[in-house]
Amino acid sequence: MFKAIRRITALVALIVVAIKGALSFLSWVEKQEDVEAVWSEDEDLEEVF
Repeated sequence: MFKAIRRITALVALIVVAIKGALSFLSWVEKQEDVEAVWSEDEDLEEVF
C-alpha cells in the first residue's frame, strides 16, 4: 500500500517538474523573440543614420 502511494507521489512530482520545465522554456523562447525584435529595431535605426 505504501509503495503505491510513494509511486503515485513520485509520478505527480515528476509531472509537476516536467510542466514547470516546459513553461520555463516557453518563457525563455518568448524573451528571445523580444530580444530579436530589439536587435532588429537597432539595425533599422543604424541604416537610417
